Amino acid sequence: MLKETPDTEKKAAGGTPLLEVNNIEVIYNHVILVLKGVSLEVPEGGIVSILGANGAGKTTTLKAISNLLHAERGEVTKGNIKFKGEQIQDLSPAELVTRGCIQVMEGRHCFGHLSIEENLLTGAYTRKDGRGAIADDLEMVYRYFPRLKERRRSQAGYTSGGEQQMCAIGRALMSRPTTILLDEPSMGLAPQLVEEIFEIVKNLNENEGVSFLLAEQNTNIALKYATYGYILESGRVVMDGEARQLRENEDVKEFYLGVGGEGRKSFRDVKHYKRRKRWLA
Repeated sequence: MLKETPDTEKKAAGGTPLLEVNNIEVIYNHVILVLKGVSLEVPEGGIVSILGANGAGKTTTLKAISNLLHAERGEVTKGNIKFKGEQIQDLSPAELVTRGCIQVMEGRHCFGHLSIEENLLTGAYTRKDGRGAIADDLEMVYRYFPRLKERRRSQAGYTSGGEQQMCAIGRALMSRPTTILLDEPSMGLAPQLVEEIFEIVKNLNENEGVSFLLAEQNTNIALKYATYGYILESGRVVMDGEARQLRENEDVKEFYLGVGGEGRKSFRDVKHYKRRKRWLA
């Protein structure tokens, strides 16, 4: 099973760890255990996906890293999280942004009453390198998202879901991050738009050196663009490996890609794996 992948193979998959999550446990409201010993790494210059069904713990993992748990009465009670070699649990979300790690939350969360360009500029709020550098980065965002340049004066609340997702990623880029935590970027979008956004993620990774940690239910698209993947189930990592290995793994094909040895299966057919507990064998 791929969860036993040797550490040497993991390093070869992406390089030096930029972000390290080490055996963390997360509890909400002092009683609800959501994450149970989750560990993962994001190498410098890598695209890593956290995969799993709704409720598996993907969003909680991202919020544990970005320190947004406290707003929902959650806390990391065990383990530690390191970014660029330093523990970050005690940093505020704003302090973490200044160090180069930012989360794009599920559902976009654009400021609906502001224009697209005003939304983008809010991402540069913590910067102190002057208007010229901010203007240069705004043009960089428009190069990757030409549709945003066309809609720059439009009120964000009246743009499409795809444009708002682009705006949310562009706003994160304006903080000059080294790592972006991207939560469910495909949610609610047409397949063509999803492909377009993931292509932009790939280009940002290759051309700007931005590392990505993606939480995504769409396993097909995530494994197409990621270099490495972790599959979560009920708050645990049950399988991990290089994206290519995961795409070719028979269990992943059956339970997440909908294809097994007997051809395409229905969701009802696939769902029986929970009773068999095959992941945890």
